[in-house]
Amino acid sequence: METVSKILSYHLNKWGVTHVFGIPGKPITPLILELDQLGITFVLSKHECGAGFEAAGYAIASRGLGVALVTAGPGGTNMLTAAGQALATQSPVLFLTGQPPIKEIGKVLGQDSTMFGTDLVKMFEQVTKFSARVERGDLFEVYLKHAIERAFTGVRGPVHLSIPLDVLVEGIQPFELELPLQYPQVISTNIDKVAQLMLEAKRPVLFVGGGIHAHDAYEELEQVATRLNMPVMTTPSGKGVFTSRHPLSLGPFGLGGSQASEDYIREGVDVMIVIGSQLSDLEVPGLSPALYPKLIIHFDYESTFIGKTLSVPTIPVLGNLKRNLQAIIHHTRTATVERSLPIMAEECLTAHASGYLSAELVMRIMRNELPGDAVVFGDAGSHSFYAIKYFDIEEPGTFFFEEVFASMGRAIGYAVGAKMAAPEKTVVCLTGDGCMFMTGTEVSTAVNYGAPVIFVVLNNASLDMVEKGMARHLGRAVGTNYHVPMQAAKFGEAMGAAGFRCTTEEELRAALVQALTNKQVNVIEVMVDPQEVPPTMKRG
Repeated sequence: METVSKILSYHLNKWGVTHVFGIPGKPITPLILELDQLGITFVLSKHECGAGFEAAGYAIASRGLGVALVTAGPGGTNMLTAAGQALATQSPVLFLTGQPPIKEIGKVLGQDSTMFGTDLVKMFEQVTKFSARVERGDLFEVYLKHAIERAFTGVRGPVHLSIPLDVLVEGIQPFELELPLQYPQVISTNIDKVAQLMLEAKRPVLFVGGGIHAHDAYEELEQVATRLNMPVMTTPSGKGVFTSRHPLSLGPFGLGGSQASEDYIREGVDVMIVIGSQLSDLEVPGLSPALYPKLIIHFDYESTFIGKTLSVPTIPVLGNLKRNLQAIIHHTRTATVERSLPIMAEECLTAHASGYLSAELVMRIMRNELPGDAVVFGDAGSHSFYAIKYFDIEEPGTFFFEEVFASMGRAIGYAVGAKMAAPEKTVVCLTGDGCMFMTGTEVSTAVNYGAPVIFVVLNNASLDMVEKGMARHLGRAVGTNYHVPMQAAKFGEAMGAAGFRCTTEEELRAALVQALTNKQVNVIEVMVDPQEVPPTMKRG
């Protein structure tokens, strides 16, 4: 017989988990000690939400399981936002929450997380693929199996287990579970028809989103585009799935869209192939009914959002995205397709106020100074939409952004977790002063655990995307400015990071060069023009 804590720790170690992110509390202390016994680092985060973000970043970078562990009650509720974000980014994260002893259920208990207190299982049901409470030790094996299966089957995503203190220390028979669990991947039954339609299209476009990241389908996307000679444009969350300098790249569309993608759409499209996107309201601004394609072929795991955004005849291609793309490649293996390639329009650098850098110029400087394989996590805000438009991608899988759930501050934790999972990579967090106010204390986590992330903070003393949008659509903005702005470089220094405050191009270049060599956590604060209009104004 071995305790539930010991068996769970054994499996996490067996599955290659090296870091678990969280904040301790009495109900989870036995598990923390068992993790330590096996050499798994328990990372003391600064807030439970930050811990959840870090676990998701770890999952993305490791291509495996991320784990966040927090105590009962408010420990769990503080992590709900991170679970919702992990669901949106299709990140397999095991969220573990504590619970006072289940044998005491029905009494008044501090931080009770059952139906008699704050029912965390019900709360997590809305933001995970599976949520359950392990009320007896003999249930642990089957519940853990269900959770891990859900996390890695179909569209990957987060799961949640609430384990009471007395169950954690209960003795049960050891068991073995494997990870990842291998299941046959679903392939659409209409691949032959779809392949033929793609071959016959006269003026098609591939419109690709973040699902390519989640399925690691970069190679398949490039093969389909090249074999069928189809231009590629990306959604905001699809930034980073296709190289910017590929001859078939049109760049982004929607918010942060490029001139090339807009010009191509305006000239007419007969078949739009949507891959890894559900066509959110941030992905289709600029696509008016007059510019709709004649036909949409939509690759998605299931049909919930297919045909819901654009009133266009739509053919669904259901099932595993990567396998379906492989099937398209197989069905078109002997094809030769001749089409004229689009001509990329040159984007002109805009002017900016004296004493500030333009955010557009910041993106170009970052691209010039960072290595091509640097992994960049974009936060929620106008800073990331500048990157979507102006930051070129040199290698697929090196830029991550999500625009639907869009929690502010998430990139800070994602970058920290990713750096711990892949310490050999250059990891950059692109964030803003508003996001730093929310979860910026996770910089301290990076410092304390020797994870030298480069944090680039665009500071315009406001919630820029909200401010500009409110003023544009409602006539004025209220509640969007910081009257006492953040001093992000000093904030970073207060937590042990190297801090740089940049107001000129030369200062930013020098800061990036130093950050790439000094092997410590760096906070690079860039003072950007507060009057610069971000590329987010198309949204109604």
